[in-house]
Amino acid sequence: MALERTFSIIKPDATRRNLTGKVLTMLEEGGLRVVAQKRVELDQEKAEGFYAVHKERPFFNDLVAFMTSGPVVVQVLEGEDAVARNREIMGATDPADADEGTIRKALAESIEANSVHGSDSLENAAIEIAYFFNENEIVG
Repeated sequence: MALERTFSIIKPDATRRNLTGKVLTMLEEGGLRVVAQKRVELDQEKAEGFYAVHKERPFFNDLVAFMTSGPVVVQVLEGEDAVARNREIMGATDPADADEGTIRKALAESIEANSVHGSDSLENAAIEIAYFFNENEIVG
């Protein structure tokens, strides 16, 4: 197994309900370590840029509106096979399909307000990390 870094967002539905600590506990107990983290409010431009890959999809405007509706916690996670591990800890996108014990099964409100985002590949993790963090902010 390889030591990797991945990107994670604790979304507005979770920060609004004060679940940041619970999410972090689940990530850390799952074998991941936070090596960079900040609480931010995404403006329209930042959210549209981050989700630009979805620009032509019908849910794009709703996604941007949701992600700008309140603070988020962006973070870099590190661990063995961090991308796959984070996705396993998060659970399926639709909380109804997520396994017991996953973040989305335990904490998500809906498929839209599903509490967390995580990179789907090492390549996307590098892009997403660079979108929010300078190298000197990652101190793990």
